[in-house]
Amino acid sequence: MRAGEPALPPVDRAQGRGSASDLGPRAAQRSLRVHRRGPGWGSGADPSFGPSGATAHRRFAEWSKARVWGKLHRLVLDELGARGELDWSRCAIDSVNMRALKKGDLTGPNPVDRGKYGSKVHLITDRTGLSLSVGISGANVHDRQALIPLVQGIPPIRSRRGRRRRGPGKLHGDKGYDYNHLRRWLRNRRITPRIARKGTDSSQRLGRHRWTIERTMAWLAGCRRLHRRYERKASHFLAFTSIACTLICYRRLTK
Repeated sequence: MRAGEPALPPVDRAQGRGSASDLGPRAAQRSLRVHRRGPGWGSGADPSFGPSGATAHRRFAEWSKARVWGKLHRLVLDELGARGELDWSRCAIDSVNMRALKKGDLTGPNPVDRGKYGSKVHLITDRTGLSLSVGISGANVHDRQALIPLVQGIPPIRSRRGRRRRGPGKLHGDKGYDYNHLRRWLRNRRITPRIARKGTDSSQRLGRHRWTIERTMAWLAGCRRLHRRYERKASHFLAFTSIACTLICYRRLTK
């Protein structure tokens, strides 16, 4: 998807209020409203506000299946990269647990939450805390299993000069990623691992470069739709996570 192309696919005229030309944007606005405020698709909504909750949820499900929200995130990253706002010199990787109110895809018993079912959000950010790659898994999945898919999931992002870039210079991680095969894998891709070693490195020293991703994780947890997982389908929960990451990156564009 290029910058000149519309982010939302065209939709057919559906039942209810509004025309086909404004149904997509209004459904997207309803999705953002649910993401920020956390209620259901029909509760707390103004009847005059665009399509019905059922129609908005149907469009949201279609766009989630088509990975529209991930494409929108990439568009914002491309614009940030073209402006030189992304700092690839020191990136960080981390995860955060979210409790799932309903069992569903990619959920599991959380070993640090008395076995309550939940999901884990994995994230890679640049030096300033802007999300570059995001993924989800069950809460019982070890962090080491997410490093390779997350790094491979970084899209080729525009740069101010030269070719597109998709690899950080250094990658900081906590002791959960302290495995020799992960270090070798990163070095083979010309990425310098800065991973804390168990029993050797101090966690305070590591925090000098990882506080930005901790802040981003706090921002994600502050979204009411992410603070608790309400969706049974993993694609819907990943969509709300992508929306949150996109909004965080978009705020940098508006500064």
